[in-house]
Amino acid sequence: MSATNVIIVLNVIFFIIQNLIKHAIFIFGLNYMFLEAGFYWQPLTSMFMHGGVGHLVMNMAVLFQFGNMLESIKGKVYFLKLYLIGGLLTSLFSFLFIYFFELNHVLVGASGAISVLFGQIAHKDRYNRKGIIVVILLISFVPLLMGINIAWYAHLIGFTIGWFWAAIK
Repeated sequence: MSATNVIIVLNVIFFIIQNLIKHAIFIFGLNYMFLEAGFYWQPLTSMFMHGGVGHLVMNMAVLFQFGNMLESIKGKVYFLKLYLIGGLLTSLFSFLFIYFFELNHVLVGASGAISVLFGQIAHKDRYNRKGIIVVILLISFVPLLMGINIAWYAHLIGFTIGWFWAAIK
């Protein structure tokens, strides 16, 4: 089984668990408890939490497509480092964003880590670069225009991390 598919299975398992545990979204999603109560696992676990079935399905469909593609090109170890380290960095920088702007958000979802993959691909693939940038902008801002509250900044932060990671590797 590919590392991408293992991550997808873990996301589904976490989604089931989060729906069985009362207040799981506040325990495992990234929020002020990270600093105030020492919930230091949140930058990692928030990447496996989701706001609903639609959020989970959409993220996992995109991860399946682009994660497996990138993993087949770069290898399992490279992919895992990129996804997990890039996702952690995205979580931490996104937390700094909400902390700096005093937003009372709970950050959940794999889209920050997936955006790292998009940044990586966009940097390396000049042919598809503009299309990937348009996709990042669309998934970041169209939901906001529709009144759906999402962490648009996590998409942009993740994309930037993936872009710069590709530039130095």
